[in-house]
Amino acid sequence: MHGEQAPSQHAGGNTPSYAKRMEQYYEKRVAGAWNGRHILQGRVPDQTSVLLMSNDYLSLSNHPRILRSQADALLAQGRSAIITSELHQRQDGPRQRLLGRLAEWLHSEAVVLCQSGWCANIGLLQCIADPDTPVYIDAAAHESLWEGARHSGASPRAFAHNALDELEDLIVSSGPGVVAVDAVYSTYGDLCPLPQLVELCEHYGCVLVLDESHSLGVFGAQGKGLAAELGLAERVHFRTASLGKAFAARAGLVTCSARFAEYFRASSGPAIFSSALLAHEIVRLTATLAVIREEGWRRERLGRNAATLRAGLRAAGYDLGGCSSHIIPLYAGTELQAMELRDALEARGIFGAIFFPPATPPDGALVRLSVNASITQEQIRRVIDACRDLAAQGNALGLAAN
Repeated sequence: MHGEQAPSQHAGGNTPSYAKRMEQYYEKRVAGAWNGRHILQGRVPDQTSVLLMSNDYLSLSNHPRILRSQADALLAQGRSAIITSELHQRQDGPRQRLLGRLAEWLHSEAVVLCQSGWCANIGLLQCIADPDTPVYIDAAAHESLWEGARHSGASPRAFAHNALDELEDLIVSSGPGVVAVDAVYSTYGDLCPLPQLVELCEHYGCVLVLDESHSLGVFGAQGKGLAAELGLAERVHFRTASLGKAFAARAGLVTCSARFAEYFRASSGPAIFSSALLAHEIVRLTATLAVIREEGWRRERLGRNAATLRAGLRAAGYDLGGCSSHIIPLYAGTELQAMELRDALEARGIFGAIFFPPATPPDGALVRLSVNASITQEQIRRVIDACRDLAAQGNALGLAAN
């Protein structure tokens, strides 16, 4: 079928359900909640704009050393084979050396590389859960963990965000299983209460999955992540991560035992049925890992920048909730209010990322500011001044200021 128009009937005589859902999208969301605009259509930034919508937290996307290594690999790629899946990868050469370096860095016996963080979480949950396994997921955890649980045949069970007492009640009621959480929550910028969670999982015999997508490269010595910073790396059963954040690349990973790594490659859908990482991507990841380990000043500057911005926004009257990281939420409310807030910020040269359902609860839309290592103190002052100006206008813009 070509074009967007769906048939009014199929052989069974009923309107296809997707056609109804598509019409509801245009009527209720685009025309209704978004007032005829697409929610993601804002202004185009210029060279004077402050850009806070990227996940490139350590500002590595244009690092000369990384770019040179990838360019050299691309020029030589004609001599390398394109392998169809991770299952068919050779167990030697640059790829295997990268896996060894990642495992050593993360204090893990082995690491599995995946095509993305999404594939890492889906593949892992497929491998460790089944219809008889309770899977308990923080209500604010990344959608890939939920999707992975569903792919396994399990029925995921939510517990309120960071509410370990509620999690414990669920475990007591339904038995031990898999607990899946984020280290740093990508919408709200707050941290998982990992020490208490580890104790809880050990007490009840649960398997703990920790998504470190937004903490890897940023927390811990040499950027080893939140679990390593807290001395808990060896007490977390599986750590996953997207390498599209601080690594500014296309890949994901899972930490595990060597025995499990072989099982994962031969059993998970993404490892078997999705194309493997290319040679130049392996080279880029290897160079990026070296930079992350060596250039600790990037983490230090990122931490200072984030702390300065958080303090300035709170002083201006903003309720940032439990945010304590480089991800800073500006709560708006409805999707239309979030659009108004985004437009007001962009009119002042401040560009964040708008978050809305299903990435947030209903009436929980927000603009997320993602701090990076390269933002200057003058730019941080610009952001604070712009937000203070908006706060002075009150909730007319849907701005959640105290």
